[in-house]
Parts: sequence; structure tokens; C-alpha cells
Amino acid sequence: MAKAPLQQELQQYLQDHPETVNLELLITDMNGIVRGKRVGPEDFAKAFKNGVNFCGSTVVMDTLGRTFETVVYGGHDGDPDLKAMAVPGTLAPVPWASRPSGQVLLELLDLESRPMFFDPRNVLRRALQPLAEAGLRPVLATELEFYLVEHDGEAFRPRAARIPGTDLPQVGQQYAIMEDLYEIDDFLRGLEQACAAQNIPAGATLSEYSPAQFEINLHHVDDPVLACDHAVMLKRAVKAVARQHGLAATFMAKPFPDIAGSGLHVHLSLLDADGNNVFAGECADGPFSDTLRHAIGGLRDIMAESMAIYSPNANSYRRYAPWSYVPTTPNWGLNHRSLALRIPLSGPANTRVEHRVAGADANPYLVVATLLAGIHHGITREVDPGRMVQTGEVVEHEVTLPIRWPLALDAFDAGSLLPGYLGEDYHQLFSACRREEEGQFHAQITNRDFEWYLRAV
Repeated sequence: MAKAPLQQELQQYLQDHPETVNLELLITDMNGIVRGKRVGPEDFAKAFKNGVNFCGSTVVMDTLGRTFETVVYGGHDGDPDLKAMAVPGTLAPVPWASRPSGQVLLELLDLESRPMFFDPRNVLRRALQPLAEAGLRPVLATELEFYLVEHDGEAFRPRAARIPGTDLPQVGQQYAIMEDLYEIDDFLRGLEQACAAQNIPAGATLSEYSPAQFEINLHHVDDPVLACDHAVMLKRAVKAVARQHGLAATFMAKPFPDIAGSGLHVHLSLLDADGNNVFAGECADGPFSDTLRHAIGGLRDIMAESMAIYSPNANSYRRYAPWSYVPTTPNWGLNHRSLALRIPLSGPANTRVEHRVAGADANPYLVVATLLAGIHHGITREVDPGRMVQTGEVVEHEVTLPIRWPLALDAFDAGSLLPGYLGEDYHQLFSACRREEEGQFHAQITNRDFEWYLRAV
């Protein structure tokens, strides 16, 4: 009897990598954190055949890896196992492992083999369905910013490039300076090799707007779930290869107060059944179609209630600072980086919108789910996006989005659009989990409390 495609994939991999002694089974949780477990050769086949038992609450955890008190999944339901199956096409080597190892992404199913509603990959699939039923196929890619950091014995700081011939850090932002890439060339070469081994389509690398901050772009693909797989696997590779080279990398949204935050920017276009880009064309506002205008209108409509997804933790909201290229109002326009929704310079084939609101710490699957929801809402209802900001126009700092965690959660709960796309069950679950983590974070007494208030009050 012929083997199923998943089993054939494993068989071919083991033929190509017969030295493999470990397989890492990976899944992405609500916060976009990759979690999993390692199995030996005797258990390799399980995830590719009938599924492997996997703790369901793994994807419903806080940032510290704890289950929640206010939801049933975890401590209250006995934390039952679910079934987890390997995701086709994601089996790849782990170049940084100390022993020959492979990795594969998993997706959660219930015990009747139906997609589990709280797996972020399944949330994205649900949000994609209305566009698919309309014969529209999203094409997208992500851009991720991160910092290399070090500890000076007292505090964390950016691992800035050194002035040649000294151990002194280079001062200044030094945007796009090539020497910063030379400084970490061994790390970048290792990362390129890891991405090639794991089929992560990494593209351009840029020294970003602050010392020790970098951006890596991913190539566009016409499968939103795959694009998000690439994003989470890139983050894993960046951190692992950095550690391999004696460095530390972080995708925190705002690790340092006086320099730029790190974002997750998403570039997205839309193809019809014939492969034509429906965002291409001409309209009264510029060289793009009215369909793109309506999509932007929908993205604007859904933005406020989606902020809790774009900014999932306490640090996320520190990124929304004045004059930092981080949008705080749902404005839009052509070729303008200060805006929430930017239409980059492009030709008809790649006319697209760039969404610039989410932090690098956000879960890509959930971020993209909100974008597809907004685009479908905007196109089907022909939502007018309002006034377009002109290229080169000076944009005053304006705050109309909820840029504090409790306010974002309030807007999420009050939202009328997302529940229909994410699913009512997941919408309620996400809110309960994030509210519990918000409460736990703000209940902590930190040194800053003592520094500011102990003597003074």
C-alpha cells in the first residue's frame, strides 16, 4: 500500500538526513511564541501518520508559559491532550542544534480530527475563508525588525557596532550604514544558511533606524498561512543563530525608551481567479483601483478593535510614541512611511497595501487574520477610506487608536467586525486571556515603584 503524502515526506527527509536523532515538534501559541517538544526516532512517524498527543493548552498560555485561571482550557478541564498533525512542507533541519535534528510545525485537531478553533493557524484559515469563497487570493509578505542586545552588568542595551580599533560603541542612529552589517557578518551568514536549510524565503537585510536594530524582509507568497509560518520560523532562526554566535536577539516591540521600536509590517495584494491583481488600476486618488480604496476603508474600520492583537503585551504599547514612524491613527496614503496604511511605489503586478501598525512581538497569524477580515469587510461593503494623505505631506501626531492595553482590550470587546471572522469562541477566549495577563502584569510591584514613590509619598 502506498504511503500517504505526509509519511512520504518523512521517509524522504530521513533518506536525505539519515543521521537525524531528534525531531522538534513545534506549535505557535496565542502570543506568537513557538513552543513544542523533542522526540526520538521511535516517535518520528506519529505526527505524520495518525497524529501525536499534544497538550491542548500549549497554544492558550501567557507570555511566561502559564495557563490561565479565567478560562477553562488548562487547569480547570484537566488539561487534556488533543491530536497534533505535522504541517505538510514544514519538515526541515535544525542547523543550530548540537546533535542532528529536524523540526516540523504542527496543527491542532480535536479528537474527531477537526481543526481546533484556538490554534492560531486555524483562526487565520477561518478569517481567510470569505475571501476564498469570493474567488480572491491574498499574496503577502512580512517585514520583521529586531534588536541585538547585550547586558553591561547593570542594564540591557543595544549591542551597537564598535568603533574600529576600540571596544567603544558607535554612537548615533547610522541608518542603513553597511558597516553595521559587516560587524555581524558571521551571524548574518549563519542566518542565511539556516533560512536556506529551512525553506524560509528571506530577502533583504537592512541596518535599521537605531543602533543594533535590523530588519529582514520575507518574499511574497500566495498562501497567508504559509507566509505566517515563514515569519514565526524566521523569528526562531534569528534568535537561535544569534545565540550560536554569542549574541542575543529580541523582537520586543520597544526594548529601549529613547530609540525606535520594532514592527511587524505586512505587505498585501489580492489576486482574482485569473491571477490579476485587483488592487491595480486607476482611481480618483491615484494609480490604484477603487477595490484597493475600499480594502483600505475596511482596514481602517477594523483597526481600533484589532489593536489588542497588534500589541499583545505590556511592552507593546511603549512603541506608540510621537514622531517614531509608528502610527497612532488609521491614516493612509501613497509612498508615506508615517502612515498606518501605506501604498508603496509599485507597478500594476505588485500594487499593494503595507500595514504598519503591529509590533514585532505580535502573533503573525492573528495579525494577518484581522487584515483579511478588514479587506473583505471593506470590499464587500465598498467602504470609503476617507481623505488620503498626500505624498510628502507633513503629518501631525494624532492619537485616535487605543494605544494603552486596557483601552485596546475594551475596543476589542466592543468590536462588531472581528467576532464574525475570528469566531465568537476565539474572540471571547482571546479577550479573557489577554485581560488576565494584563491584570497580572500591572499587579506586580517593580523597582520603578520604589524609585518614584517610596520616599516621595
